[in-house]
Formats: sequence, structure tokens, C-alpha cells
Amino acid sequence: MNTIRTIVLLSVLTLGLVFIGGMIGGQQGALIALILAGVMNMGSYWFSDKIVIKMYRGSEVTSGPLFDVVAEICQTNQLPMPKVYTLPQPTPNAFATGRNPDHAVVAATEGIMQILTRDELKGVMAHEMSHVMHRDILIGSIAATIAGAIAYLAHIAQWSAMFGGFGRDEENSNPLALIALAIIAPMAAMLIQMAISRSREFEADKGGAKLSGNPLSLASALRKLENANQAMPMPRVNEATAHMFIVNPLRGGGGVKALFTTHPPMAERIRRLEEMAGR
Repeated sequence: MNTIRTIVLLSVLTLGLVFIGGMIGGQQGALIALILAGVMNMGSYWFSDKIVIKMYRGSEVTSGPLFDVVAEICQTNQLPMPKVYTLPQPTPNAFATGRNPDHAVVAATEGIMQILTRDELKGVMAHEMSHVMHRDILIGSIAATIAGAIAYLAHIAQWSAMFGGFGRDEENSNPLALIALAIIAPMAAMLIQMAISRSREFEADKGGAKLSGNPLSLASALRKLENANQAMPMPRVNEATAHMFIVNPLRGGGGVKALFTTHPPMAERIRRLEEMAGR
């Protein structure tokens, strides 16, 4: 069901991209929108690991507690060994990236070693390896790319409404409709992107609990990481990469803001893990 839901949401995003391209420039606009998304998708697919690691100044490690925990998970579950990086950040967090299981990267901040036990660290890295197994890095990159393309086209629609000359039919184009499109489309695309991200986080929690063999250790780690990130959010976080981290590195919020978060409610994540453990 989780996979079906992801496919449906990605399909809706793609149709939205085609529709907005059509509204702006007819069939040619739709084709340009698809080409734009395709080029951006390929860039995300091939270079996401290098871009994100450089962005957060990661350093590869080939020994030490973090490397040993990842190696143990991979050996126990017969998974390809990813590259392992540490990030010079005091705020505890972790993420995975890379185009497929054979070209994956897992990374954790230096701060994560200060607050987690070995079992908790194992649960966190198993969560990241679950993302790798299910190719969530690629799915998230595609969703973010299409949503970004929609936002870009909506921006063009806004300028078209203000100055004219870009619409599908200049004589019959409706400036108010284009303005509404420019406002609503990016918000709708973002909501769908966030829904995909939250769905994949639940699945990674479930997969991580199975890979580590201890749902309660992952639940305990998530509780610690959530508290630490609320007390000391990670500085200089690129919002486009926030969905990659195991807990939201940005200051979140309840109510309407919860709709735009990249992560599901922590209480619900912990509840599901405790339910897996029979509690």
C-alpha cells in the first residue's frame, strides 16, 4: 500500500507539471516542462551524493564506531556496503543519499555519537540503510525535482499574468486564473511532496527496525534526536535537503505547519515502533 501510494502521488505531481506547462504554453509548454523535469531528475539521480556531502562538508570514514555499526548491519543483512561520512555538526542527525544501493552514502553528524548508545546508533543507521534498500533517495529526489519544476513554471505564470505574452492564447488568457495558478500550484505540489516524504519515513522506520532487530532502540534514538533538534536546530540547513534527515533539522510546528513538514509526527513514529516490539 505504501508503494502504491507513492506511485499515485508521483503520478499526480507529474500530471500537475504537464497541466501547468500546458496552461502556460500549450503542448509546447507541457513538453518543455517535461524536459525540464527530466534534466533535473537525471542530475539529482547521478550527483545527489556528491552535492549533498559537499554541502554539509562531510568527511569519509573507513573505521571507528559509525563505520563498524554500518558494516555490521550490511554483513548481517547481506547488503552492499555504502560509503560512510561524518558531518562536522554538533546537532545529532543522520541521512542517506546516492542513486542506488551500489552507489549509496550514509552520513551522521558528530553530535549523534555524543548522545546515542551503540544499539540506538545501530537503529538509526539501519533506518538509513532501509532508505537505501527501497531507493527512497531516488524517489525523494524525483518528487522534489518535479515540485521544484512546478514552482518554477508557476513563477513564469505569475509574470505572464502581470505582463502578458507568455500564455497559451494571449487573446483569451485570463490573468486572474494565471495568478491563482501561480499561488495554488506550488502549494499543492509541496503538499504532495511532503506526503511522499512522510510515507517513506514510516516505511524506513519499519525497515530499520527489522534490519537492526530492535524496534525499541530505534524508538529511543528517535526520541533523543527529536528533543536535541528542537533544543538546538541544525544551523545552515538547506530546506531542499531537510527531507533526507532522519528527524527534521528545521524548526517545525503544529496545526497548518504540520502539513508542510517533511517528517511524520514523532509520537506516531515511536508508537508504531513500540507496537512492532509488542508494547
